[in-house]
Amino acid sequence: MTRPDVCGADPSIVRRTIADREPLPGSRSGYPASLAGFAGRLDGTLFRDVLGREPLFLEGQTTSETSGTDGSDTGPPAVDWAFEPGPLDDPVLFPAGVTWSPERDGGWANRTRRWRLPRPSPEASGAALDRLRGALAPALGIERPDGEGSNRKESSSDDVAVAFSGGVDSALVAAGHPDAPLYVVGFEGCHDVAAAREAADAMGRSGDLRVIELTHETLRRAVPRVVSATGRTNAMDVAIAIPLSIVAERAAADGYGTLAVGQGADELFGGYAKVVDPADDHRVEAESVRGAVREVIATLPEQLARDVTAIRAAGVDVAAPFLQDRVVEAALRLPPELLVDGGIRKVALRRFADETDVVPRSVWTAEKKALQYGTYVSRELDRLARRAGFKRRMDRHVDRYVESLLEDGA
Repeated sequence: MTRPDVCGADPSIVRRTIADREPLPGSRSGYPASLAGFAGRLDGTLFRDVLGREPLFLEGQTTSETSGTDGSDTGPPAVDWAFEPGPLDDPVLFPAGVTWSPERDGGWANRTRRWRLPRPSPEASGAALDRLRGALAPALGIERPDGEGSNRKESSSDDVAVAFSGGVDSALVAAGHPDAPLYVVGFEGCHDVAAAREAADAMGRSGDLRVIELTHETLRRAVPRVVSATGRTNAMDVAIAIPLSIVAERAAADGYGTLAVGQGADELFGGYAKVVDPADDHRVEAESVRGAVREVIATLPEQLARDVTAIRAAGVDVAAPFLQDRVVEAALRLPPELLVDGGIRKVALRRFADETDVVPRSVWTAEKKALQYGTYVSRELDRLARRAGFKRRMDRHVDRYVESLLEDGA
């Protein structure tokens, strides 16, 4: 099969976006409203969208800052690239918002920062919520109270499964796919499985819920596959990618071609604890809520490269409605009180869930644990590492355990 040269958008749209330097084209008239990132090579130019929603990798030697700068007439650098790290010997993630034409620009040092994430001023609460409703409802495929917003053809099909953990993010995604199966994964007794059961019951979707129970053997077998798919061996990335990979594999085995996920919601809408009181939190440099949220948004290109490659390696595509351009553009305009209010996070998203009445109050008010903790994957990886002799007093003990599984061919 011939490798596609562009992922995420029609080539004609990408050409226009490059020419216009439009960072979020789906939020502008004349562009498809459902755009959610793109990457690839077109007309000799490599590119990755402003938030890196589509992964792109280069061979490591290509990205040497001295490449093509010594004045020698050796012609354009040879470039090996891929949408996943596996085909490359030394994969390096292509930066978000950048274009590079080796034949025209020469070496890597001459790459161009084509797009920058907009910095709009915050809108008044009422206007910001109106804008968000107008973006989120069609992106998710659910109706607003005024009857507008639903577009089932755009956001729902018999080919879609939903990654479901019982929080407001995945519940809203599930609401847009009323006939889709809802997959949750985790060890016995974990938070995510319990929350998913409660949420599915409250939503009248218990019959759609499919629970994937993890075991230590499942975990051990998953590690090499996830490392191969993502190119990462650090404990945090592996613990996050494993649940995504296992859900995607089960969905593919059940005959589904797309996994709908809630990726981006925590970053865009203020879901991290460290944005609540940033001036007193060492984990962020910003001192304002909006500044801290923007710092977190800047981590998306690195995170999404992990998540998307883990899911696609299982044989399914990814649908991430919260990452559509129109939703991102609306989120960037939220005032701080619609991000965090009195310790409550993701205020605007919870308001949206309340007003559309597609998610019960018990679900949209529930607190959510991070994927690696809510599934117990991080905890059990640590347990397996210690049983294998990698004690906590050792530096990077879980990382070293992961690397040992690769050496053993687990």
